[in-house]
Amino acid sequence: MKILNVLFLVLLTQICIGQKYVGKNGNISFFSETPVENIEAKSKEAAAAFDASTGDLIVQIPIKSFQFEQSLMQEHFNENYMESDKYPKAILKGNIFEAEKIDYNKDASYKVVAKGKMTIHGVTKDITVPGTLKVSSGKISIDAKFNVRCADYDIKIPKLVMVKIAEEIQVSISSVLSKI
Repeated sequence: MKILNVLFLVLLTQICIGQKYVGKNGNISFFSETPVENIEAKSKEAAAAFDASTGDLIVQIPIKSFQFEQSLMQEHFNENYMESDKYPKAILKGNIFEAEKIDYNKDASYKVVAKGKMTIHGVTKDITVPGTLKVSSGKISIDAKFNVRCADYDIKIPKLVMVKIAEEIQVSISSVLSKI
């Protein structure tokens, strides 16, 4: 009887472990479009974790990991706007709605919605993000695009450069996660 209990616990542990996915090198970019200038920055350092059994999702990005075409833009972004030393990370914590309806053992693509809280520049706001979750060969990929208003996160843009930076920034996330 004890052997059956131990076997059951081992099996249960494997099932639970098989429900969790992580990724360390996700891509995040943002794009600001104005009539005066377009600004784009990219990072390949987004870390993500997803629990398929609960739908819980967390994405974390080091602010200083964003790379710009012009080094001066990157410097202003980190020092003046994002205050990266004071607020080193942006974090999205949420839940993928109806994640339990996804078959993680079958290759397929699903339209999903994540609801939760996003923290940028020390400010946390409720957020709803539509996206796509794709299951392929035992891995999942998550892709999403959404807009972020600078004012919502207390990111101050000086009047002198306000015409060069959009009030809403388009954010794109793409990450591949593997089972743990």
